[in-house]
Parts: sequence; C-alpha cells; structure tokens
Amino acid sequence: MATVSRVVNNNPNVKPQTRKKVFEAIERLGYRPNAVARGLASKKTTTVGVVIPDISNSNFSEVARGIEDIANMYHYNIILCNADKKKEKEIRVINTLLEKQVDGLLFMGGAVTDEHIQAFKTSSVPIVLCATRDENNAIASVDIDHEKAAFDAVTTLIEQGHRKIAMISGTLQDPANGYARYQGYRKALEAANIPVREEYVRVGNYRYESGLEVTKHFLELSERPTAIFAATDEMAIGAIHTLQDSGLKVPDDISVISVDNIRMASMVRPQLTTVAIPMYDIGAVSMRLLTKLMNKETKEASEQMQVILPHEVVHRNSVAHR
Repeated sequence: MATVSRVVNNNPNVKPQTRKKVFEAIERLGYRPNAVARGLASKKTTTVGVVIPDISNSNFSEVARGIEDIANMYHYNIILCNADKKKEKEIRVINTLLEKQVDGLLFMGGAVTDEHIQAFKTSSVPIVLCATRDENNAIASVDIDHEKAAFDAVTTLIEQGHRKIAMISGTLQDPANGYARYQGYRKALEAANIPVREEYVRVGNYRYESGLEVTKHFLELSERPTAIFAATDEMAIGAIHTLQDSGLKVPDDISVISVDNIRMASMVRPQLTTVAIPMYDIGAVSMRLLTKLMNKETKEASEQMQVILPHEVVHRNSVAHR
C-alpha cells in the first residue's frame, strides 16, 4: 500500500521497475485514487467552489475560463454552480459547496447582501468575491471600478458634443453593474454641468430585450436624446436594433456606448464603442488570490485584499460627433 501511495503521489523514492509494475496493475484493474479518503487524511480536497450568477452570460463564462486556467495551473479542481441570479439559490449553493468541504470559494457577480455575508461568516475556508464587492470591503475581491468605467463612457459622449444623454441602467440594488454605473453616469454629467433628466434614465435587466424596450421609451419623448449609454453591451445592442427598426441611423442620428466589450460588440453593425472589462483577467487574478489565501501565502490567512483591475474605452463605430 505504501509503495502504491508513493507511485500515485509521484514520490521519487521508487525504483523504475517497481513503478512500472504498479502502473501496469493500475491500468489492468482500472484503479483510481479515492479523493474523498485522501481529503479526509490531508484535510484538503484540492477543490474550489465557484458560484456563477448566469452561465448563459458570455461575460461570466469568460471569467470562469480565467478561473479554470489558473486552477489547473495550481492543480485545483473546480465545482461550478449556476445560481440563476436568485439570492435564495445563491445562499443554498454557497452552503452546499461548503458542506462538500471545498478548500476555497469564489463568488462571482451579483449583489452581496447581509444574507450572503452571514453565509460567508460560517465558512472556515477562504472566500474571494469575483467581479463584485461587498459594501464594506470586508471580503477579498477582484473587480474593476464600475463607477469610473461608466464615467469614462459618458465622458466620451460629452467630448463628442453630446448633452442629451440617456441611460439604460441596471437595477440600482446591484452595487456594481447597476448603482455604481448609474453613479458614474450622473457624475460625468455633473462634471460637465449637464443636468440629469429623470426621463432620460430607465432601468433594464442587463439583457438584450430590455435594451429594445427601454429605447422605445426614449424615442417617444418630445425631446429625444442624441446619445444612449447602456450599462451592458447586450442592452446597447438591443438599443441599436430598436433605433434601426425605427428608421434611424446609428451613430448619425443617435450614438450608443456601453460597458463590457463582449464578443458580440464587434459583430454588431455598426460595431459598438464600449468600455472593455478584462473578464478573463478578473477570473484568473481571483483564482490566484484564492490560492494565496488557501496556502497562507499572505501575511495572515485572514488578510483581506481588494484588487481593482484597469479598464479601457474601445472606440469603434457607434459614436459620432454631435
């Protein structure tokens, strides 16, 4: 048993001939090491739980790819759980993963509520928030500055001469994609001494269909906007299609800009000007930070860190000078 253990765990203190015999026996018997038993002995499962809010969203799938690549590099397996953007399901999934004795947990996207914090407090393993943050910055996180990203997008419109700028916002209960991006919109207008008009702000649900519907509202206004800032690319693409279906030209009649830089942003016509978020990097850096916490590579295992990654405006063809 000890010899087999040394071979399976790549211990060099085994004769080549013996190693060959063990591998032949493993292949003949179809043997696989018992990960559960190994975890009980070492008190480590080399498994990380990942909570993803919407697996159909290409942004989150890109984050998951970054997580997976770094997890493989450090020899961790991941359990990926889709929570459908429902708080109750997120809490349930977090508790289930912790019961599975994962070595660490990555919580991706979505608002971090008091209920989430309470669930995290029961954890004996490190947790990193990925593409989101908690209100008090008490938990380690990796994200961008969403408010600044929105500020830069709206400032791009202002620099092109636009003053009638509408916004398709996400829910304001979402601190990152919703509220922070709305605050960035407001602050960019205020910095340019442009009044914030209530009729120019409508809340969507981040998806394409809400971009279609909200833009119809803007077109019905007596004084329609000359530009639309959407909190996500999907809603921006919906806005472009509503404008085109209404016989308007983008950007000649109305300019459109957003945040995310999903693959579809460069496929739509006109190509979408947007703020690029390094989604893959967010996933990769989150996983690397989690490995540091799991392996106590930080000064203290409980040390919390907030990492803010850079963003950039990607200029394409959906914004024109006014």
